[in-house]
Amino acid sequence: MVLEARDVVAGYGEADILKGASVELRAGELVCIIGPNGAGKSTLLKCVFGLVKTRAGTVRLLGEDVTNLPPQRLVAAGLGYVPQVQNVFPTLTVDENLDMGAFLRETGVEEARRRVYELFPDLKARAAERVGRLSGGQRQMVAIGRALMVDPRVLLLDEPSAGLAPMLQDQVFEQARRIADAGTPILLVEQNAKKALARSDRGYVLDQGRNALEGPGRDLLTDERVRRLYLGGGGAATAAVEDDRRGP
Repeated sequence: MVLEARDVVAGYGEADILKGASVELRAGELVCIIGPNGAGKSTLLKCVFGLVKTRAGTVRLLGEDVTNLPPQRLVAAGLGYVPQVQNVFPTLTVDENLDMGAFLRETGVEEARRRVYELFPDLKARAAERVGRLSGGQRQMVAIGRALMVDPRVLLLDEPSAGLAPMLQDQVFEQARRIADAGTPILLVEQNAKKALARSDRGYVLDQGRNALEGPGRDLLTDERVRRLYLGGGGAATAAVEDDRRGP
């Protein structure tokens, strides 16, 4: 097990958003967390990365208890994180953004940069261009590439397809699959459940801060309970995700 969050309780102020949620990530896996708005998906990712205090439960990275360690220590321990917003430096160039991601490296920066450009060839031709002038999809590539510059053992992605056109969403998910297959397991949070589950080894469905369902991605994709959860039919989890209704 490369990453495990077990029975996590966390929230903001006095309110608990997470009420005992758990996830596991194994070597080589792409695992997604889906669920209605307010289910605690992004909060769980932030707990893993030390941005939100875990009130109960544990987080383990590569077998070590890292519960509530600060983000800088987690990065040094091998955890990469790409937030949904404000995940690039728009006034810096692509190359400069990658350099910012390599701040912990003492050697091998150019080799890491080469691997990022192999993964995202569209960025290589724009290496000297300011990131603020790039498309939304290209900025997301920069954000992921910057996180990869320190060769993380685990990568966390929060809503990587948010705000992107369908074709660019497909590209982001395909690249995430390639990264996981190349040896960097990924835990991602997504609202576009169909596209995420179709490319994931496993998935978790959160509802009201707790695990509702889990299983292989394609099994969840065809599970009637997942359809009810998203398309109306029970409890608090009645928020519809229209992209899921239309499909990829």
